Amino acid sequence: MEEALRFAVLGPVRAWRGSEEIDLGSPQQRTVLAVLLLAEGSPAPRSTLIEALWGTDGEPASALGIMRTYVHHLRRALDPGGAAATSVIRSVGDGYQLQVPPDATDLGVFRDLLTRADRTRHAGDARSAAKYLREALGLWRGPALADIRGDYAQDRRHRLGELRLSAQTFRLTVDIDLGAHGDVAAELAELAAQHPLDERFRELSMLALYRSGRQAAALETYQATRALLAEELGVDPGQALQTLYRRILHADPELLLPRTLGEAEAPAGPGAPARPQPVPAQLPANLTAFVGREAELADAAGLPVDSTVVVSAIAGMAGVGKTTFAVHWARQLADRYPDGQLYLNLRGFDPNGTPMPTEHALRFFLESLGADPHGLPHDIDTLTSRYRTLLSGRRVLVLLDNARSAAQVRPLLPGAPGCLVIVTSRSRLSGLVAVDGAVPLHLDVLSPPEARALLARRLGDRRVAAEPEAVEEIIARCARLPLALAVIAARAAIRPSFPLAAIADELRCDSRGLDAFQDGDDAADVRAVFSWSYRALPPEAGRLLRLLALHPGPDISLPAAAGLAGLPAARTRQLLLHLTEAHLLNELGPGRYAFHDLVRAYASELAETEDPPQEVRAARNRMFDHYLHTAYDACALASPGRPLISLPPPAEGVSVEDLHDDPVQAKAWFATELTVLLAVTEEAARHRHDAHTWQLAWSMANYLHGRGLWREEEIVHRSAMEAARRSDDPVAEAYAHRGLSTAMTGLGQLDEALAHAEHAIALFNEFSDEAVRAEGYRRLDETAERSGDLATSLGAACEALALLREATVRDGGKRPRVAMASALNAVGWELSQLDRHEEALVHCREALALCEELEDHVNAAHTWDSIAYAHHRLGRHDEAIVEYCNAIALDRAHGSPPWYAVGTLERLGDVYVSVGDPDSARTVWTEALSTMETLGHPGAEKITTKLRQLTAP
Repeated sequence: MEEALRFAVLGPVRAWRGSEEIDLGSPQQRTVLAVLLLAEGSPAPRSTLIEALWGTDGEPASALGIMRTYVHHLRRALDPGGAAATSVIRSVGDGYQLQVPPDATDLGVFRDLLTRADRTRHAGDARSAAKYLREALGLWRGPALADIRGDYAQDRRHRLGELRLSAQTFRLTVDIDLGAHGDVAAELAELAAQHPLDERFRELSMLALYRSGRQAAALETYQATRALLAEELGVDPGQALQTLYRRILHADPELLLPRTLGEAEAPAGPGAPARPQPVPAQLPANLTAFVGREAELADAAGLPVDSTVVVSAIAGMAGVGKTTFAVHWARQLADRYPDGQLYLNLRGFDPNGTPMPTEHALRFFLESLGADPHGLPHDIDTLTSRYRTLLSGRRVLVLLDNARSAAQVRPLLPGAPGCLVIVTSRSRLSGLVAVDGAVPLHLDVLSPPEARALLARRLGDRRVAAEPEAVEEIIARCARLPLALAVIAARAAIRPSFPLAAIADELRCDSRGLDAFQDGDDAADVRAVFSWSYRALPPEAGRLLRLLALHPGPDISLPAAAGLAGLPAARTRQLLLHLTEAHLLNELGPGRYAFHDLVRAYASELAETEDPPQEVRAARNRMFDHYLHTAYDACALASPGRPLISLPPPAEGVSVEDLHDDPVQAKAWFATELTVLLAVTEEAARHRHDAHTWQLAWSMANYLHGRGLWREEEIVHRSAMEAARRSDDPVAEAYAHRGLSTAMTGLGQLDEALAHAEHAIALFNEFSDEAVRAEGYRRLDETAERSGDLATSLGAACEALALLREATVRDGGKRPRVAMASALNAVGWELSQLDRHEEALVHCREALALCEELEDHVNAAHTWDSIAYAHHRLGRHDEAIVEYCNAIALDRAHGSPPWYAVGTLERLGDVYVSVGDPDSARTVWTEALSTMETLGHPGAEKITTKLRQLTAP
């Protein structure tokens, strides 16, 4: 038996085969192995390996060849007798992947133990959680990557060290909960000494001391912490430490009780209703340097806990800190809403796009609350009803950021008491106040003392006190606008030797105003503020800032930003870091970035004035190429039977995301990027990138159809049709007709759907191959059947099958054979609709055999349904029941949209009635009706009638 490999990074980098340690060779080879291990099963790009070996600027000209030599030596060390093709280190795309299971590395085991600890603690088993945490921390043998040098290793060592500290904090918290406060006090004191500015250990130390009967020592710890933070950082302790101090000061008896899970997390007792999962926690991170707003927070504290509050700006001013205030307040209240906190940016005043449709917001919240995305209805009224039903009886905080109007917000309000809704907007949303009882809360610019406090919090009291006149001028030039002050403070903070007077001079000399956002005499001269930070950027970072303004989506991923800039991902990541450190860009989550809309407006101005038109067009082209080629790859993976269109290669410098040949990852990418893709398609149409427009619509079509997003499918294909006609491209027009036929069929507009299907067939027959022509006939088949024209439907299905038989002779690959299996089943189904059941079974059995050979579970489910229908009509009821159950099981096992199973459930109920089992019929029809009503399916009334007839005398 081959001995397993094991690896370690939580200390020196080491490897073993069985019990024998492997000689990993030179420090450089250990560095390569460390990068591969830290990728945790994902490919490590060559650029990352080169950066880890030589840094960002010092690699030799032959770096790639040298790095390949290190990989070769590592392969030989790990598998002396193996070949490169069978090595655990595989070449994958533009990099390498170490293919070992997670439990082969100490880091993988560490993460697994943390997950177990978290799960068992939430189940109420703190002792098991403590055991798992001790095992996890026992894996560490010193600092991570202890024998690896360089900036890359230092950065990863820091990140892993933070993970270790979080695990230590978790373990100490659990120990205190278990009553071991006396045992951990000394350990906490040591950790606090090692990490003097980490308030987590100070907080736990105070709690442990208090529970040990040492109230005075706990209070002394707070005072010492407060003095240290003031001296080192010029800040006060955080909110959590201040709250604990007040509770200890007043001898709060609840602090003597072990911490327990809240009601929302406690396991339900026998007979208790199960709480819906998951519990969303979507609030953005709190701003550590939040200052002031005491009066507004006091006003907010007095509001009802189940109200709607509109946080708006005086005179509609942008950058006044509405979102920062709302997030800070929401985080203060979060523990009062144990059923979750929802957050969404409604993009009401996004300079580069339209506000988020309320339907999209409802879908996002419903999915966040645990609803099946495939089972959501399509009209906004039904979506609103479903949303309010899920919120009924629950305590949820909803933060709606950057709303445009009361009409956009109103469907997102809960229908019953118990939830708090916070809305931010530049508008006062008076309609929401007048009609819906919302409470207005208006924010003005900061007061002069608050503005000084903001600068002092970020720059330190000493620096601010040393130049009072310069500080006052900076505050005046920024008009006390929090965003402008934050940008100036961010730049000044990373230049501690730069006099504040020089900053004031720069602002004075660059005073021109950002015209689009000026609001009277007191408006901030934000252009001057941004200009000062912009000019201090490295030229490449400044170029990236300008190009990011061309992106129409609410946020952008690292690969998309790299494609837009035409740069490698590693270099783009460094430039993005410059922008986030300068407070010109926000990192919303790992690898996703967004502008404040004022910064976007400023960057847009720069792009218009500083970048030549040909550079702007090239950047847009790269952006469209990134999304098109990634969407195309995702479509190819998620739709294995669809004939593919031909694309030209992406432009030079375009970064296409690696989906790892994984259909699940392809669908996940679509889900993450859907809002961006819709915006990018609209942008491509607006700038007359006609090929990108129709090809993006083609790439999204099957995903949109599978999600039931037929209105979005219609919109992108109408844009595709305009693009096709502008460019006089009949093939593009054919695909646009086909997409519109699909969308209109889903929307129930069957006459228009039939007309589009016929136009598509006419064009495909003139310009396309057999597989594509077959796709057109399949579209006509499905639409004609929905219209009740069974003869046309059968004729179209037979034509598609004949074309696909020709296509598989020419191309015996999987894709045309999957399409042929689907066509065989379609012919069988249409024959059964015409009572030609024996003929139908011949086609369906051929289809099923092909599905099983190809492991095509989706088409297999459809085929089992067709076979069951034929057997039911032939009186072979027992076989039909088994076959319908096969179809339902396959649909559910492989995540098919719920409407796939609805018809099967209805037909299964018909069989149960035929065999005299009304109870089983009632069960499956009730399930089908529930799904139909959720979807707004037109067949719901028919099922209701069947259920009523079951109880009729």
